[in-house]
Amino acid sequence: MSESHTPPSGSARLNTGVAHNARVWNYWIGGKDNYEVDQQVGEHVAGMFPIIRDIARADREFLGRAVSFLAGERGVRQFLDIGTGLPTADNTHEIAQRIAPDSRIVYVDNDPIVLVHARTLLTGSSEGVTAYIDADVHDPDAIVERAGQTLDLGRPVAVMMLGILNFVLDAEKARDIVRRVMAAVPSGSFLVLTHPTFDDELGGAGQIPAMKFWNENATPPITARAGADIAAFFESLELLEPGMVSCGQWRAEPGSAVLVPQYGAVAVKP
Repeated sequence: MSESHTPPSGSARLNTGVAHNARVWNYWIGGKDNYEVDQQVGEHVAGMFPIIRDIARADREFLGRAVSFLAGERGVRQFLDIGTGLPTADNTHEIAQRIAPDSRIVYVDNDPIVLVHARTLLTGSSEGVTAYIDADVHDPDAIVERAGQTLDLGRPVAVMMLGILNFVLDAEKARDIVRRVMAAVPSGSFLVLTHPTFDDELGGAGQIPAMKFWNENATPPITARAGADIAAFFESLELLEPGMVSCGQWRAEPGSAVLVPQYGAVAVKP
């Protein structure tokens, strides 16, 4: 079963003259849903910071491991994926519903290019539910209210925030967003999060000039944060092993772990 909360105006807001994060990210992971301007900016950033493609792939693979773990080992049947991005192979609903066909997934994004492709996201299992809502991460109360039309917020929910809080430039605002969303879900819910860092121990110093170029030539603006500031998003939550680490190393198979300047973690709400 699938539900659409997608407005018909998505394509009207689509601007193909300026590089956009969803499309550039799609380009970095080998997708086809991008334009020449996205490729040009993507290539320039990759020239400045060659590991960016590794970050994009590691982030995507982290999503797969996290959803598989939560659906398979922790019995999670509800996922709220905020900042969905463009659909590729093995989206959240595909992974979760492969393990548990009755899983319910709500995707949240407000990128025009993602709206155009929302139908691709809405092909879930007949037993479960896959829904999409057009909402902005800066409005967490609206996200929770609309997600509650599909999810049972009295039962545990895995809140996915992969590479989305880096677009909330104010640190306190970003923390408040997490607090508001996690306050709306019950004990036993999870926060799944990735975020870029400029920490030297993860090789993040190169993020700074690359992000400066991005902010001058693409949209939306982005920021990296220190590990301590990213760890603050997990206040009042209990981090699961192995804690907050490079997302390429989180529960990775032996020999496949990669060190990238993007933290990843999963935490449970007590």
